Amino acid sequence: MTELIPGFLWGASTAPHQIEGNNVNSDWWAFEPHMPGMARSGDAIDSYHRYAEDMRLLADAGLNAYRFGIEWARIEPHEGHISLAELAHYRRMIDTAVDLGLTPVVTLHHFTNPRWFTEDGGWLEDRAIDRFRSYVETATRILDGVEWVCTINEPNILALMALMGKSQQQAPAEGDDAEKWLSPTVEGDARPVLPSPDPTIGRRLAQAHQAAREVLKERTGAKSGWTVACQSLTATPGNEEKLREVRYVREDLYLEAARGDDFIGVQSYSSQTVDANGIVPHPEHPDNTLTGNAYRPDALGIAVRHAWETTGHTPVLITENGIATDDDTRRIAYTSEALRHLFATVDDGIDVRGYLHWTALDNYEWGHWEPTFGLIAVDRETFERHPKPSLAWLGDIARSGGKALEAQA
Repeated sequence: MTELIPGFLWGASTAPHQIEGNNVNSDWWAFEPHMPGMARSGDAIDSYHRYAEDMRLLADAGLNAYRFGIEWARIEPHEGHISLAELAHYRRMIDTAVDLGLTPVVTLHHFTNPRWFTEDGGWLEDRAIDRFRSYVETATRILDGVEWVCTINEPNILALMALMGKSQQQAPAEGDDAEKWLSPTVEGDARPVLPSPDPTIGRRLAQAHQAAREVLKERTGAKSGWTVACQSLTATPGNEEKLREVRYVREDLYLEAARGDDFIGVQSYSSQTVDANGIVPHPEHPDNTLTGNAYRPDALGIAVRHAWETTGHTPVLITENGIATDDDTRRIAYTSEALRHLFATVDDGIDVRGYLHWTALDNYEWGHWEPTFGLIAVDRETFERHPKPSLAWLGDIARSGGKALEAQA
């Protein structure tokens, strides 16, 4: 019987741009009209105004944690101008979560930048680290009592987005490969493997993370870390060295930067192999998810074990794990198996602090609405929330401390 630590977090995650709506001062908002064949975020699912309802659904189901983000572009819409109203808004979110019995896990940066930041050179501009540090200092005004803070979400994907031009307000130039303008979260049958992130940007993001970590340590009592997109890569026979090469630039650079953090956020969905040429695309299969990924619930265990070793045994918090599917019975089946693999890592002595499902609500998936990851469906015309059976199921698992899952085996 797996014994989870006292206070194990059971919850779900969201990203502000994907759920809030009308994030008009961000670079993504400015870029969206120029993405060929991709949808705009618009009102998203109006969680900016409906966050209390969303949190209550999670709490009533039996979950005890909620990971959500605050938007730099809202808090600092112009350089040096701080919106006190937006700070107050996000503090109300924190207070609402606490009042409902949900431990808030707050993400400071989830892919989007203020438009002014990107237009002035973004992460490679000389003042980028100081600008981010200043924002984090501002954010600490509202973090009193918050126990968990993620500095930057998936810096390896953020570095990739910068490489792909995702953070630029420009249309693709004539002759550009249209594939690279697709969502960074959607790949698989119909498209090649996403390119490797730019390590120059990756190292700059690691500096930004370290600066944020210092600020948080000085000004708050929160545990801090960042989250990494873990691909659970494995080598085909004879290609172990190629695996190490590919994995370093796509993942290990970022995991190594987490050494000494209070936790590492592991985000896992699927697994791929690496051959002599690099990552092998997901093969076509009827079980592939709505994003084209292979159905691999075992990826979570692979990701946790690799993150644990590469970070030098930094405590693990699962900050995202889920499946893009319109079949909720399949979501439950996937999550059941993923959790069993997670529990096996705990049995082997890995320090796992919690499991936060991606995602709480069906949302804007960076240019698409079709991939549905949520425990809660949303009518995008009325914004009415419709909890899926998977929400109640995960709540039951949470209430039992994981024992209900083992009883189902």
